[in-house]
Amino acid sequence: MMNLKNTITTIALILCALSCKKQSDPVISIIPQPLKIEQSTGVFKLSRGIKIEVADKSALTDQVMFLKNRIQSATGLDPEVVNKARGKKISLSIEQGLEGMLGLEGYSLTVTKKEVKILATSPAGIFYGIQTLFQLLPPEIYSDKVTEGINWVIPVVRITDKPRFAWRGYMLDVSRHFFPASYIYQVMDYMAMHKLNTFHFHLVDDQGWRIEIKKYPRLTEIGAWRVNREDQHWNKREPQKPGEKADYGGFYTQDEIRQFVSHAAKRNIVIVPEIEMPAHATAPLAAYPEYSCTGDSLTVLPGGIWPCTNLYCAGKEETFTFLEDVLTEVIELFPSKYIHIGGDEADKSHWIKCKACQKRIKDEKLKDEKELQSYFVQRIEKFVNARGRQIIGWDEILEGGLAQNAAVMSWRGTEGGIASAKSGHPVVMTPTAYCYIDYYQAKPETQPLAIGGYLPLEKVYSFDPVPAGLSEEEAKMVLGAQANLWTEYIADPAHANYMTYPRLTAMSEVCWISPVNKNFEDFSTRLVQQFKRYDVMGIKYAVVTKDQLK
Repeated sequence: MMNLKNTITTIALILCALSCKKQSDPVISIIPQPLKIEQSTGVFKLSRGIKIEVADKSALTDQVMFLKNRIQSATGLDPEVVNKARGKKISLSIEQGLEGMLGLEGYSLTVTKKEVKILATSPAGIFYGIQTLFQLLPPEIYSDKVTEGINWVIPVVRITDKPRFAWRGYMLDVSRHFFPASYIYQVMDYMAMHKLNTFHFHLVDDQGWRIEIKKYPRLTEIGAWRVNREDQHWNKREPQKPGEKADYGGFYTQDEIRQFVSHAAKRNIVIVPEIEMPAHATAPLAAYPEYSCTGDSLTVLPGGIWPCTNLYCAGKEETFTFLEDVLTEVIELFPSKYIHIGGDEADKSHWIKCKACQKRIKDEKLKDEKELQSYFVQRIEKFVNARGRQIIGWDEILEGGLAQNAAVMSWRGTEGGIASAKSGHPVVMTPTAYCYIDYYQAKPETQPLAIGGYLPLEKVYSFDPVPAGLSEEEAKMVLGAQANLWTEYIADPAHANYMTYPRLTAMSEVCWISPVNKNFEDFSTRLVQQFKRYDVMGIKYAVVTKDQLK
């Protein structure tokens, strides 16, 4: 049961702050909470003539422009970028020998009355130092228009900071509902603000195929579109009827994907694409039914399906040729270390009846259909490994034997993650009870229709990605955690943001700081200032009041 006292305190702080006048004094309110903060008296003021000092512009081009453009957009000041500056300045510097203190993504931020100095061991650390610098400024620094009458001051402070986990993620499902490219850029900007670094892009499912594949044009000509049943409940939608036009959906071109990847890289974000297999494949099989077990003519599903029986046929060589061709183009587009292959919720009833699949089981001396899925995954893994990448999949890929170099995304509780870590495989923790932000965050009657479940803000914040029972060495296999937004009931960006914030805000701190440093009441206090930033940015977020709680 959630701590009601803490929750009520949160509500009181939020509602009070939202109704209060702006404070003139600087507020130190940073999310995620830095490792160490030492505040002194006085302020540094952004003013005309301020310069950005950077010794090696070529190494920090993206970071410098990110800082310069934000200051210019919000304040109207135009800081000059120089190698060596006199007077008031913001200094950015990569230095060796700090790895032990800062790691690969940490930073040191020192503010005096005359200088702001950010040190790091990498451009990523500089970028996160800049993000923290913005949160030391008034919320209006996030405005895209010059805001008059703001006292652009930064408190004198020294911050030393680094993240706990290397994988700090957010998953967006664009298959159930397609989101415009403009929103994908916003998603990555919001992630960067929270120092999240992994965007899990769920591009493929039964209800839509969202990525252009040049060799197989019907994947987007047919697989990206479904009949419009948006006026009906997700789980009560009839399949497309003869004569009906499939015109609801969309897809991203390869040029758009490349632009996403470029935008992400400038914000220290890796995009991990997910191409679902062997299940959740109705959309691609509607385009290319010959790669199913039955060859039946299918249409892209307009709503829910259960069980997931439309699988790729594991007995046909042509199936693997098709998937390898698809993955070849995906790998060329996404430079991520990991390629997500799904692997979840595969109902194998068609495999049981399929002569080709049964022959594969016999020829490969497999025990059953679970081992057939393991064969399927391992074969795909070998292909991906040969191209310098690794696979990651939902925890069902453990069944029948885990592929040699695979990583596991544990969603059905923590058991899959524990099993993966104990066997020496990397794991990302994302159990439904803490990480599925498509769940209700308050009483259902007070909220938009959701898939079910109950996940309030405080429970997200309470999550520890390292399960109890792991040894110190086994715990090192936990790469981190992520929040997942499945979009069966979420059709537009405003609704997506409402479900995401502030729960993703809490997840950012879960991924960044040690459990011993977490304090929900303190987080709630800092969330007040974060909401002001969201208001400036136009992010729709959820504020849950006392009478809305379960």
